Amino acid sequence: QAQLVESGGGLVQAGDSLRLSCEDVGRAFSTYAMGWLRTTPGKEREFVAAINWFGDHTYYSDSAKGRFTISRTRDNAKNTMYLQMNNLKPGDTAIYSCAAAHTDGDRNVVSATLLRSKNWGQGTQVTVSS
Repeated sequence: QAQLVESGGGLVQAGDSLRLSCEDVGRAFSTYAMGWLRTTPGKEREFVAAINWFGDHTYYSDSAKGRFTISRTRDNAKNTMYLQMNNLKPGDTAIYSCAAAHTDGDRNVVSATLLRSKNWGQGTQVTVSS
């Protein structure tokens, strides 16, 4: 059964770091681009970062660029994506979900496709206090 499972969220202070993980249980999405989206109450889901299926192209939102690093480990045993978040700010507070989609191209194409994807996990809460 295809399933994306996120972990690593928590409550931190501004300036702290967190590392989120997204496990592709069953490796159904090993040849998909994967990415991180975030949701806050009253706002539309927002693209944060993405990585192509091979792992050699990454994409970031303007707010994530320079502070967040996306990566993935993909082999015969597992397909896991990570988001290293440094210098966190209160504005980063959100539920972070991972998503997967067959997509490629520039940031606009990849982010839009991931936002429309039906392949996403339940999310993990990140709360950054000031």
